[in-house]
Amino acid sequence: MRVLLVDDHQVVRRGLRTFLEVQGDIEVVGEAADGDEGVARALELRPDVILMDVRMPGTDGIEALRLLREAGSPARVLIVTSFTEQRTVVPALRAGAAGYVYKDIDPVALADAIRSVRAGHVLLQPEVAGALLAQDQSGPGGGRGGGLTEREREVLALIADGRSNREIARALVLSEKTVKTHVSNILMKLDVADRTQAALWAVRNGVGG
Repeated sequence: MRVLLVDDHQVVRRGLRTFLEVQGDIEVVGEAADGDEGVARALELRPDVILMDVRMPGTDGIEALRLLREAGSPARVLIVTSFTEQRTVVPALRAGAAGYVYKDIDPVALADAIRSVRAGHVLLQPEVAGALLAQDQSGPGGGRGGGLTEREREVLALIADGRSNREIARALVLSEKTVKTHVSNILMKLDVADRTQAALWAVRNGVGG
């Protein structure tokens, strides 16, 4: 997996690089010190996963996420930050982050988080889910779940649980192609852009465990 580090603190980038480079399946392909540089490096290097801080001088992580989406970057973005406030967590996830972890995370757990995000999972830690549940229902797709079929609600619950299409197919005894069709229908009906936003809708509206 090709990973890009975006953080304004050099010591943090150095620590992350030192740990990740001893992982046999992870290659750190570059670093950036702010959001603008991060977007440019992402488009140049085409990493699989970007580890992104939220608060940086100039263009912050949330704006960088929006710019990456507008540019069509396929990279999965894992927010790695020390900020746990609801006002930071929710906008980051709505902007397209595939996960949100804190800088005091165990290094082995961080490596597992990178692998999970790369595999297409949505990483919602309990603290993040709590912040989302505290939100009102006015976010993307709010109140639009009535149009989902029972099967689509089952698929959505598994998306919120962080399952990949392959895992959902196994759990529901469906083909991956059928699962992809259900996912596309869910995104359309909820009027959301991606699996992360669908998972947020599910958490806010009590779909799943």
